Amino acid sequence: MYYPSIFNDAIGPVMRGASSSHVAAAHRIGAMACDYMDGDFQSVLIEYDPNGSLEPTHDSQGSDMGLFTGLMGWPIIDERMVESRRFLEETGVSVDIRITDYGATHENTYKLSLENETHKLCMIAISIGGGMIEVIEINGTTVSMFGDYHETLVFGDLPDQDLNAEYVFDRGAFTQIKSSHPLKLANSRTIAPVLPIGARKDLVVPFIDTQSMLAYNVEKNLPLWELAVHYESQRGDIPPVEVFEKMREIVRILDHSIEQGIAGTKYEDRIYPAQAPKFKEKTGANNFLNLGVHNDVILAVTALMDVKSAMGVIVAAPTAGSCGTLPGTCLGVANALNMSEDQKVKAMLAAGLIGVFIAHMATFSAEIGGCQAETGSGSGMAAAALITLFDGTVDQAISAASMALQNTFGLVCDPVANRVEAPCLGKNVLMAGNALSAANMVLAGFEALIPLDEVIVAMHKVGQAIPCELRCTGKGGLAMTPTGQELFKKFN
Repeated sequence: MYYPSIFNDAIGPVMRGASSSHVAAAHRIGAMACDYMDGDFQSVLIEYDPNGSLEPTHDSQGSDMGLFTGLMGWPIIDERMVESRRFLEETGVSVDIRITDYGATHENTYKLSLENETHKLCMIAISIGGGMIEVIEINGTTVSMFGDYHETLVFGDLPDQDLNAEYVFDRGAFTQIKSSHPLKLANSRTIAPVLPIGARKDLVVPFIDTQSMLAYNVEKNLPLWELAVHYESQRGDIPPVEVFEKMREIVRILDHSIEQGIAGTKYEDRIYPAQAPKFKEKTGANNFLNLGVHNDVILAVTALMDVKSAMGVIVAAPTAGSCGTLPGTCLGVANALNMSEDQKVKAMLAAGLIGVFIAHMATFSAEIGGCQAETGSGSGMAAAALITLFDGTVDQAISAASMALQNTFGLVCDPVANRVEAPCLGKNVLMAGNALSAANMVLAGFEALIPLDEVIVAMHKVGQAIPCELRCTGKGGLAMTPTGQELFKKFN
């Protein structure tokens, strides 16, 4: 069983670009393909299936750019990302992008072929939300790689030695070896991990949903943020203090991005000009609604979305398309009330644990579950973060997350011009307000009624029932209005 990680699945990666399902996932796929070829290839063929969601969005939402950046061996925060194809071609590599009906069965399927004088690679991989990926086929052979192990593919007989490996699979054409450390074997190809938190054999976690978490906490009586530390420490085999400090690094990145967004961002290739400075300037005016801390949240959410649209550094939390909802709500409130950095870290850890439960039972991918899977999930996570900021109980945090998620059912994903800007900005702001309301309602004694685990499962079922035209394909909703179509022509 795959167990989600707070830093793999729920909060992260730190990245540039419009979409984690596109840019971050593609970057990881490109990096793994580059590793397999040992960085040596003369041609690249990228194929998208017309029956999937990437055919209309691979360029505008950054799939191509992510692949090229990974193939170049650059980090995902490299400032040259937008020009990565040019840099790749300047090395002498030929690049071809085609739309090919190869029978893809997943909405976000990538088919990547690399070749040099002696080796060929045909890799098929899927993006499963929030930058998470699975390589499902290599050169026609079925595999399963999430990027959390060192992968060694041995062509021929295995050496007569103790490999000290976690798993060994006979795939017929080759033997696939998963290990927590790199192996150097004859007649082999290797792929390094791309996730920040690795996996290991016989991995167990203390709990995996709210029901098992509450049972675990019966005699411990730990707050939600500390339960998150327990989970991630055991999941990643890392000390509790390292979990806390990893989240502190993320909080500092987010605070810096909010400051950048409020100061103003510049980037030509986007629909919206910088919005946060306009909102900041208007705050306090006589003809402007005084919403108190809610206005601070709107400003923080908008600032993060501005930075994302300007190709600045953001954190997918849980996705890039929803990068404003959770951190904008949590840090917007905390900064407005002069709360400490440790309080912010604890709140984000609590949110991350709710994200683990969602990742385990549902999805963060809008291509599978609509915008409820992205900003909706972010709203539920943000509600738990707010309860934690105000020293609420575990039960209150769970109830707030449940109530917030209940309000998101059916939220569609219909990006105008295939850009993650409109109506994405408005939906991030909307879901931030939803989190604020849910948190206060619970603190006032309202009942969530439906347990969080049941809500997550129901949300996933609703998401799968949303028509594919309204799941981040640009083929329905606002994207198909006359103005939406005019904007598509302008920006594509």
